[in-house]
Amino acid sequence: MNLVTKIGLVSAVSLVTLASAARADEFKLSNNQRIACSRGLSAGKLNTAICKSYAYVFNVKTSEYFRCQVSLSLTRDNKEVINVQADGGCAKKPRVFDTDSSYEFDATETEPANTNSFFGNGGYSIWVADKTQQKVRGCITISSGLGSDISKCLDMTFQ
Repeated sequence: MNLVTKIGLVSAVSLVTLASAARADEFKLSNNQRIACSRGLSAGKLNTAICKSYAYVFNVKTSEYFRCQVSLSLTRDNKEVINVQADGGCAKKPRVFDTDSSYEFDATETEPANTNSFFGNGGYSIWVADKTQQKVRGCITISSGLGSDISKCLDMTFQ
């Protein structure tokens, strides 16, 4: 292989590596993950504990985000653990802003069962600020109890 081909190959690999590194910097993990656990206890029978946790992954360039959840279920009797199951994944959510910029975000949600969750498993809120201008949007999503979530966003006014 001649020198020009080798330099071209090394340059191409370097660009791909830099592009993927830059892309990785676009995604940020939310800072306030929560965990909620419940137990089912019956004397002389099987006991089950279920824990769920969530986090949000946010694209700081596009304002697109993912809600991620992991759950662990443990079933045991008085002597041994009988079954352990885990499940999880991330669901893609729509952009908060229509245009690309440089965004900061935060997210929080109610934990089931909660007095704040009237119709189902509760809801969550996303706050997004554009770091290039004075622009903040707050969004709340709640379960309607009818199969679809209701989500509304509001631009903040500064007085």
